[in-house]
Amino acid sequence: MSHGLDIALIQTRTPATAEAALAHVESLIRQAAAEGAKFILTPEACNRLDQRPDTRRVGIVDEDQDAAVIGLRHLAAELGVWLLIGSAIVNSGHAGDARAANRSLLIDAHGVIVARYDKLHVFDVDLANGERYRESAGIRPGDGACVADTPWGRLGLSVCYDMRFPHLYRQLAKAGAVMIAVPAAFTVPTGRAHWETLLRARAIETGAYVLAPAQGGVHEDGRATFGHSIVIAPWGEVIARLDHDEPAVLHATLDFAQVEQARASVPALRHDRDFAPPL
Repeated sequence: MSHGLDIALIQTRTPATAEAALAHVESLIRQAAAEGAKFILTPEACNRLDQRPDTRRVGIVDEDQDAAVIGLRHLAAELGVWLLIGSAIVNSGHAGDARAANRSLLIDAHGVIVARYDKLHVFDVDLANGERYRESAGIRPGDGACVADTPWGRLGLSVCYDMRFPHLYRQLAKAGAVMIAVPAAFTVPTGRAHWETLLRARAIETGAYVLAPAQGGVHEDGRATFGHSIVIAPWGEVIARLDHDEPAVLHATLDFAQVEQARASVPALRHDRDFAPPL
């Protein structure tokens, strides 16, 4: 495991079609690579973001036919960088279920997809301000966690609403993850209240780096997302953040000796005990 890694989080305001989404994110990825990033991460739904009932299914295809996924694979190979497509909205491939997958794709420096993760927890929520979300209406939830090998250490995959389920992150850490990706398209009310607090908690609990690239601003469908992409170290301190919703590149350098130090200082990952549930 390497003890140093220059990363970049890409904060986007993704359009509603894959072609426009690729054009939107490509220049930011090229900037990140030119500035030295070896591992670049994009947010949730970076191939299209559209919540409108009459158009959200339009243009959803298999991952190997999606213009943004194809373009980003070529871009990773061209730039010689590892790239995490935080998630792409693509056909799930499950017969009898017309819903799409919200799928995270890890791409190596040759443009090869080396890991896939379908978002486990779908966002079915009624917020106090009247916003209503039923992600399960269009997204088929996944059924398995994922930890992937990279040249710098193991990466745990998650997406957005997953962050509210700490047992998932504990399992990722126990499977060897020293970095955990949390690409997101967070709502503004929940972002203001919970975004940083939840992510810092996940880092502290796991003793891992938490990398959270976000969507930000008002999108074509009228939805507003929170932005504020952030990188959190294993002891829970914020080492890089954006304090706005605008598209941007956020750089950070990860020192994996800090993972070892955090887990040695508080070895909670080794202290689980079985217990009877409350009655």
